[in-house]
Amino acid sequence: MDASLVERLAELVQLNANAKRVYGDPVERDGTTIIPVARMQWGFGGGGMGQGHTERGGGGGGVRATPVGYIEIRGGSSRFRPIMDLSGAAAMAAAALGGLVAGFLIFRARR
Repeated sequence: MDASLVERLAELVQLNANAKRVYGDPVERDGTTIIPVARMQWGFGGGGMGQGHTERGGGGGGVRATPVGYIEIRGGSSRFRPIMDLSGAAAMAAAALGGLVAGFLIFRARR
């Protein structure tokens, strides 16, 4: 892989993978300050083959930000408040219910 490509990727990660991406801008209202918090995931890759003027290569990458909660600052104290992701809980509940129903139907069919 071309050294300049690796250097450019490292530069991009250094510029963008920092606390400013994880913590949002503070919002203040009625004596309470809220700071949004997110989970950041970065991924990239690249490769090449060949030699000299026939060298070919490519790469790609991506980033994903998921809100995880917020920091609440009020009256001189702060605390982290998580945001619950109910979509995962709902999927698990549906799977459990489906398993119970299937088990009941199998039990009934054997009787």
